[in-house]
Amino acid sequence: MSLLEKEFLEKIEKHKGVIFKISKMYMDNPDDQNDLYQEIIYQAWKSYSDFQKKSEFSTWLYRTALNTAIVFLRSEKKRSFIQNQSIENLRVQQESYNDAEDRNMKMMYEAIHQLSPIDKALIFFYLEDFPGKEIARQLGITEVNARVKLNRAKTKLKEIIEKQTAL
Repeated sequence: MSLLEKEFLEKIEKHKGVIFKISKMYMDNPDDQNDLYQEIIYQAWKSYSDFQKKSEFSTWLYRTALNTAIVFLRSEKKRSFIQNQSIENLRVQQESYNDAEDRNMKMMYEAIHQLSPIDKALIFFYLEDFPGKEIARQLGITEVNARVKLNRAKTKLKEIIEKQTAL
């Protein structure tokens, strides 16, 4: 294994929770979540040599993961995944919740799945405690626009959850 591969795998291992969350936000089926998880790692590996370290690795990974999720969501054909043994060994980390937490998390993810790809990205950044300025930078929009879009996305999410709980 090269030094570059080792460095990449260490960074991915450190940030795999982010990849898991994005996969779960964009895909509702566990198999699709795993496919997206692997696709994000694959796309990150493909572009890792171009990572110029002008930003934090986590910032670069967020952007790569969200872009990959949006493309993956729109794609109707299956992708071929990297066959590198060391990367295949990375597994989607399952989080454990008690029954009430599990129901609430499931309800939240079901609601998130109904949002547009951009709204999903905004909610992800919000849940990760990104400030408005960083959300704007990540999405390439003004900070005011980011705040407006985030508020609208939160309102949509709240409405969806309220409809789910009313049923």
